[in-house]
Amino acid sequence: MSQHELIAVGLLALAGFLIGGVYTMWKTAKIAAAVLGVLALLAAGGAVAWFMST
Repeated sequence: MSQHELIAVGLLALAGFLIGGVYTMWKTAKIAAAVLGVLALLAAGGAVAWFMST
């Protein structure tokens, strides 16, 4: 696995971690959960863009 692929996989892992935070926080802190959701979308979009750039 090249460093290029490793960065994209890391971004996908970060997106998954953030989505888990959204799921956990949704009932108690909706604003914080929404912020985490936006960050998760950015991380996932960055991973897709990173994969497509090769």
